[in-house]
Amino acid sequence: MTDSNDNRETDYEVGQDNVQPFGLDIHNPVFAVSAITIVAFVFFSLVFKEQAGEFFGWLRPTLTSNFDWVFMIACNIFVVFCLFLIVTPYGSIRLGGDNARPDYSYMGWFSMLFAAGMGIGLVFWGVAEPISHYGSSLGGTAVGDAGVRTDWAPLGAAAGDPEAARDLAMAATIFHWGLHPWAIYAVVALALAFFSFNRGLPLTMRSVFYPLFGEATWGPLGHIIDVLAVFATIFGLATSLGLGATQALAGLNYLFGVPVTDGMKVLLIIAITLFALVSVVAGLDKGVKRLSEANMILAAALLILVLLVGPTLLIISGFFSGLGEYIVRLPALSNWVGREDTNFMQGWTTFYWAWWISWSPFVGMFIARISRGRTIREFIVCVLLIPTLVGALWMSVFGGAALDQVMSGAGEALSAAGLELKMFTMFEAFPMTSLLSFVGIVLVVVFFVTSSDSGSLVIDTITAGGKTDAPTAQRVFWCVLEGAIAIVLLLGGGLGALQAAAIATGFPFAIVLVLMCLSIFIGLVNERRRK
Repeated sequence: MTDSNDNRETDYEVGQDNVQPFGLDIHNPVFAVSAITIVAFVFFSLVFKEQAGEFFGWLRPTLTSNFDWVFMIACNIFVVFCLFLIVTPYGSIRLGGDNARPDYSYMGWFSMLFAAGMGIGLVFWGVAEPISHYGSSLGGTAVGDAGVRTDWAPLGAAAGDPEAARDLAMAATIFHWGLHPWAIYAVVALALAFFSFNRGLPLTMRSVFYPLFGEATWGPLGHIIDVLAVFATIFGLATSLGLGATQALAGLNYLFGVPVTDGMKVLLIIAITLFALVSVVAGLDKGVKRLSEANMILAAALLILVLLVGPTLLIISGFFSGLGEYIVRLPALSNWVGREDTNFMQGWTTFYWAWWISWSPFVGMFIARISRGRTIREFIVCVLLIPTLVGALWMSVFGGAALDQVMSGAGEALSAAGLELKMFTMFEAFPMTSLLSFVGIVLVVVFFVTSSDSGSLVIDTITAGGKTDAPTAQRVFWCVLEGAIAIVLLLGGGLGALQAAAIATGFPFAIVLVLMCLSIFIGLVNERRRK
């Protein structure tokens, strides 16, 4: 790519495809196609609620059973590609050029990327997932005494060994929140940051594919890529927002007796969306950054409280044993050939990979916006390896405390509780139950807000052709639409509908991300040659 091409691409960012009707600054037709399609989806899902519920119920198992191999192969490629960049000379390339320096401190940077990347999910699944893996058979085989699986084919759990079952449950949980999801985010974020900061291209998904498609990137092909990114982002966000609302309302019911009804879920989503609007209007530095830092402090406080009041030594030892088991079992967990545990691979892993992929345009672009000045090696270590360790620690603390209750025979209520109630049920065995539950609710709500506001900023950037300073009204529009979709999906089919939407948008984008790896490599090779 020549310097003249770089100038051409920079000119495109403020070219004639950007129009300003009613004071807006939008990239036509990406904004129009995305907005009209999503609004139509909301309308018809509300009007034909029963048919929508049936469709979502059919969609998820269809995709996970027929295309699980696509997700498994793609996500393995992302992990290998990121590790390759760490150990090669390409890792020394600095995002923004040799003289660029970071815009944010490590604390501010890490707080924002982590809060945007996995906040609500960690709180929702921190207790629920380890318990689910421990107490059910992944391959559909019988469940033994005390709810311990008697077989975990093909991973080879020792029959009747509670300790082995616990370590395998933690390994499976860490697998879903470790290297693979963060590699997805790292690929998208690196691509956007490199082609924007080093090559002068607009900060939008189409720019990443210039080395592959050339001038066609600015035509209909580029429009399709950006529209897919908007769909993936908004439906991936809606999935997480729906999970967060469900858990927050369960906590409010547990503490204050607030009724768990569809109407209350809708009111809660509306209330939290209003909070997100305030942060969106405040902007990245004043709103999103400060809220993310406050949320990380709150999350750390809850983590430390659970660690101290729970079985501390068991949790600490479980962190190392679970992490070790994860490393040992990683090849088997990542394999897609000859798997007998299809319930686990399709019901859990495929859904997770699709969910992370659907989040990747949002999280990737958000991380890219705050990562100027980092070297590629520093970037990948901080986006891939450190969050994996922090996620493993979080799951080990909450999951380890919960598993201790189940294994000791005191966790019958915990095992029987719904997914959204498991964390609050676990707190019943600890001192300061009400305080822990209240902090948990606040944490879910604030993670909800940080995901919604940062997601609105990202979608607005895509639909404005890569601009990061588009009018506030556009950010408000997307923030409101995110809340509306979360409401529609919850009313149209509950948790299953949310998961189906994430998988449906994640599937086509998995192919896009594989091509993105190739484009990044070509861009880095050209960068080295230019130097």
